Amino acid sequence: MPNRHECPMDLKRLRSFVTVAELGGVSSAAAKLHITQPALSRQIRDLQEELDLKLFERVGRRLVLTGEGEELLRDCRGLLGHAGALAERVQSLRKGHAGVLKIAVSPNMLGWVFPPFLRHYAERHPEVHVNPVEVLSAEQLAKVEEGAVHFAMNTLPADEQRFASCPLRWFHVVAAAGPAYTIGRGALIDIHELAGMPLLVVHSSFATRKAFDAACRLARLNMNVAIESVSPHALLELAEQGHGVAIVPSDVVPIDDWKVRSARISYRGKPLRVLIGLIWNKHRPLPRYAEGFAQELAAYMQERYGADNPRRRRR
Repeated sequence: MPNRHECPMDLKRLRSFVTVAELGGVSSAAAKLHITQPALSRQIRDLQEELDLKLFERVGRRLVLTGEGEELLRDCRGLLGHAGALAERVQSLRKGHAGVLKIAVSPNMLGWVFPPFLRHYAERHPEVHVNPVEVLSAEQLAKVEEGAVHFAMNTLPADEQRFASCPLRWFHVVAAAGPAYTIGRGALIDIHELAGMPLLVVHSSFATRKAFDAACRLARLNMNVAIESVSPHALLELAEQGHGVAIVPSDVVPIDDWKVRSARISYRGKPLRVLIGLIWNKHRPLPRYAEGFAQELAAYMQERYGADNPRRRRR
């Protein structure tokens, strides 16, 4: 048998109580709630008995809240407000307009594009929570295929049977160095000019590193790799201090933040670059709230960063 002093969970009685308190009488409250006056009076009486509190006093023809009723009124309004928000949330979920959107991203991508984009997207889609999941690039497609995430932000896959994609941006392979090393004569530096220099390279899991290594093999070059790191920022710090030439992705790191000169690396006159896109599983239907996300991210990156221009900012 329930304890009569337990907090009531009947929202109908609480709503009746709030309506009577606001209108000051049963007749007007009953008309607003579309119930009979006896039924409304019974709800108020049952609520007072359940709480073991007197909520109203009659003053003339009006019902006036007691001190206890005044205190309870504030809490009931808050509870009913939360209940209304919950009902709206349920409706959004039923319609497919709300949910959690999971995206596999590399650590560097996570720190580059998502901090400003998450705020931008939340303003336009407050019912959708975008959850970037930090996953190494080599493991991302497996996460997409098994359904652990909805999207991956990675180089576009050749396997078009399993994956669909939306291109986002070209990333160039950039050489950056302090005054101790000569970097190019203009916007490009040919890969042969880097032969013999101590190179500070990103980890082999980076798409730009794969593009650089492939060009080295085609050019039959054995490069002098001095340091390898998963952090492009650390490599630029080392380059600034004169420890070698950093080979890093464009845009993901704001190169102008360091005292280095930089140029895009080319092979046979063509810049080394990789195309990054948003990837999803063709055979797993996306939830309705995920539809259009890829195109919106692409439009945002185009507007914010331009087609190919490196990001420029100062610390």
